Amino acid sequence: MGRQWRDGQGKLIVRTGGGSGAVAVPLEIAASYRARTKGLLGRDSVDGAMLLSPANSVHTFRMRMPIDVAYLDRDLTVIAVLTMKPWRLGLLRARARHVLESQAGAMEGWGLRVGVRVEVMVDA
Repeated sequence: MGRQWRDGQGKLIVRTGGGSGAVAVPLEIAASYRARTKGLLGRDSVDGAMLLSPANSVHTFRMRMPIDVAYLDRDLTVIAVLTMKPWRLGLLRARARHVLESQAGAMEGWGLRVGVRVEVMVDA
């Protein structure tokens, strides 16, 4: 079930409380090589999250802020979540197909943790 997106905007839906509730987070989609390479570089903050796809590793070289990173498998299930300080190299996650990035501390507030499956809704 390969997913292919285009660069653009959307919403990240995080189901909370056993599926009874949900958090909708503004989402930037970086699907092209150029957009994935730029990522969050040069920014001082993030409104929501950025989805890098396809991706299975990230770095924070030249970043101005610490970020939360969530690695997603092909079914958009979170397989790892961590906070990275600037100037770090993240480990390659072989099962990861997509990576979410957000401002440090944001993912915990959304209830995003290992085992949670997310949805991506693309703006038309």
